[in-house]
Amino acid sequence: MESQNTGRPAQMMTFSNAITSCLINNYFNFSGRASRSEYWWFVLFSFLLGVITGMVDIYLFGWELDDPTWISDIASIALLLPSWGVWWRRLHDVGRSGWWTLLAFTIIGIIPLFIWSVSEGEEHANQYGEVPTNIIQRDIDYYNY
Repeated sequence: MESQNTGRPAQMMTFSNAITSCLINNYFNFSGRASRSEYWWFVLFSFLLGVITGMVDIYLFGWELDDPTWISDIASIALLLPSWGVWWRRLHDVGRSGWWTLLAFTIIGIIPLFIWSVSEGEEHANQYGEVPTNIIQRDIDYYNY
């Protein structure tokens, strides 16, 4: 847990909450802020889904380079918007515009993007919103009963 006086989230978002937040609550959301835990859990989920769908494609269609990869392609397309959205919101958390994601098209631009992705977000509300709480609506409903 992070300290209460830093203004940062009091708890880390869980793996399942990060997936719920990105895929259900924020599928096409580019506004607001995303904490480090939300971003990195979703990156892990995307990686694991890519590995699993890649293995299924190999099992179903074979090893050759010209063999189809339908399942991996569908999963990649389905995760494109939420991945870009959580990345955009992660940059908002460190006080950067989401347009900085365009640096990914340059080789050297990947370095500052990675540094900003692992950096702690701003301790206070900024022009992009309040500090992320890492609590999704389902958790609030659960704790009220």
